[in-house]
Amino acid sequence: MMRSRRGVLRTSAAAAVGVGALGVVGAAALKGEPGHGKGTPAHLRGAVPLPYAQVVSLDLATSEKHRVDALRAACRSIAAVDGGHTAAWMALGTDGFPQVADAPRQLKRMPIFAGDVLDPAQSHGDLLLHITATSARAVSDATGRTLRALPQWDVRWRLDGHRPENHTEHGRGLARNPFHFTEGYGNPGTPAETIERATIKAGQGEPAWAVGGSYQVIRIIRLATDFWDRDTVHQQERIIGRRRDGRWLDGTPSTEQPAFGADPQGKITPLDAHVRKAAPDRRAPPSLVRRGYNYQRAADDQGLIFSCFQRDLAQGFEAVQHRLRGEAMSKYTLTVGGGYFFVPPPGDEWLNALD
Repeated sequence: MMRSRRGVLRTSAAAAVGVGALGVVGAAALKGEPGHGKGTPAHLRGAVPLPYAQVVSLDLATSEKHRVDALRAACRSIAAVDGGHTAAWMALGTDGFPQVADAPRQLKRMPIFAGDVLDPAQSHGDLLLHITATSARAVSDATGRTLRALPQWDVRWRLDGHRPENHTEHGRGLARNPFHFTEGYGNPGTPAETIERATIKAGQGEPAWAVGGSYQVIRIIRLATDFWDRDTVHQQERIIGRRRDGRWLDGTPSTEQPAFGADPQGKITPLDAHVRKAAPDRRAPPSLVRRGYNYQRAADDQGLIFSCFQRDLAQGFEAVQHRLRGEAMSKYTLTVGGGYFFVPPPGDEWLNALD
């Protein structure tokens, strides 16, 4: 039955992107959050991301010689909506930089990983706008204002997202995914640790202008929720490797590390459980920060806008993705789009390096 569902997902992977209806999610969790100050980069501001988002991928619609001017316009338009009840940023794809520019060393087109069926109409792009806010209306208004100011760009794809049960627990931003499990436990618990994992430092071999920036990975992941819901909660928990309430399968609280070493055969936590494959040594967490959203375009088309930030793609997302080969959850998921992007450091000084 899983193969049947996967076939349905594959045949509809090229479906046009629509705007899903979003439920109401409270935004009160943001007040007083550490790391929510204006000096923090917008994509890392606050322990918990704002509950609504729209991700828009754009391609340059004017000549290549005007690319830097078009990027300056995008930078201004994003800065105009960022702040208060909105957090907005831009990120560049591998084709977003002028040909003569000293681009980030690891930036490339997102490759096709095992099991992916990437739809070109939902993948890649020269420029990514990521706009989040405390309400769906605020996101829509900010996105509309931004796009109206950017006639130099054409929309390639766009997708709305939301974070049900969005809240903070022990310094980590948590939300409920369409599989009914809470996500975010693996994220850092402090603003300083978040910055450490997600932002480029001097001496990494990156261009000097890129210091303070981040690599962003977007993955549009369709979830076979109807087939998932036919499994028992016990089966689902063994596939994930956690209880629905966040506890580990061996009874360890969500805030502590599980004793995987005491379970070498996977009798308690299966060896192909998602969390065990992703981070087999919980004392050495993946070098990334997840800040994703749920999406729903139709009753049979819903899933995750997986989004993560890191200072090193190879050590962050790609290391985790390679470890996830053979995980039990792969039967229920299909990645149909997304891309690799680079979030520049705050401000607009980085643009001078592209001229």
